[in-house]
Amino acid sequence: MTLENLLKIGQLKAHSTDRLEVGRLLEAARRNLTDAEVEAISLETRFDAAYKVIMQVALVALLANGYRADSRGHHQLMIQSLPLTVGMSKDRMLVLDAMRRKRNAADYLGNDVDRVSVEVCIAQARVLLGDVERWLGENRPELG
Repeated sequence: MTLENLLKIGQLKAHSTDRLEVGRLLEAARRNLTDAEVEAISLETRFDAAYKVIMQVALVALLANGYRADSRGHHQLMIQSLPLTVGMSKDRMLVLDAMRRKRNAADYLGNDVDRVSVEVCIAQARVLLGDVERWLGENRPELG
């Protein structure tokens, strides 16, 4: 599957972005990462903040490639498109997708979020943020 194929089947829509839009999302992701690291708040809230970083950064990756998710299941689509948008390995994408499933179980089933999952989600969010910032610098410097 390619980004163009996802556009043709209605999963994505074309989108033109700019430095301001990308900058706002990256700044929000940095704030959320800072919030996720606050140990005085609940594990669930920390996990949510770290997961939000992953979503914001995955959105930046799509926007920088000229697309925006236009479908139900957009969280899954944004994560699973990372190998196409920034060349992420499938193994790393699967870890992020596991975080998405964990978040769904917490939000929609009331499942607890354990400390290890929080730590993994924060670490993955931090790495993804750095990777996408580097990718922007190398591939779309006008947006960075």
